[in-house]
Amino acid sequence: MDEVFKALADASRRSLLDRLHARNGQTLNELCDGLDMTRQAVTKHLCVLEEANLVTTFRDGREKLHYLNPVPIHEIGERWIRKFERGKLAALSELKRQLEKRDE
Repeated sequence: MDEVFKALADASRRSLLDRLHARNGQTLNELCDGLDMTRQAVTKHLCVLEEANLVTTFRDGREKLHYLNPVPIHEIGERWIRKFERGKLAALSELKRQLEKRDE
């Protein structure tokens, strides 16, 4: 999970993930289009994302297509975010119950 946090810590890598979320299955050239980064920088960022298992690649003939893998992000949500939501949700449920009881 440390690799995922490291990969997500960089704004350029998050931007690449956003681009893949918007349209999955892009080539390196497509991902570079419109970015203020060199092709080499994009390649390095994609390698970090692949090592963190946030991006997977498939060859289609001569093209290498990049796909977003949302599983590690989902696991972060399950492990780190949801456990903090439980208390808030319980408090909101209790508040709702008390307000409904008061209105009776």
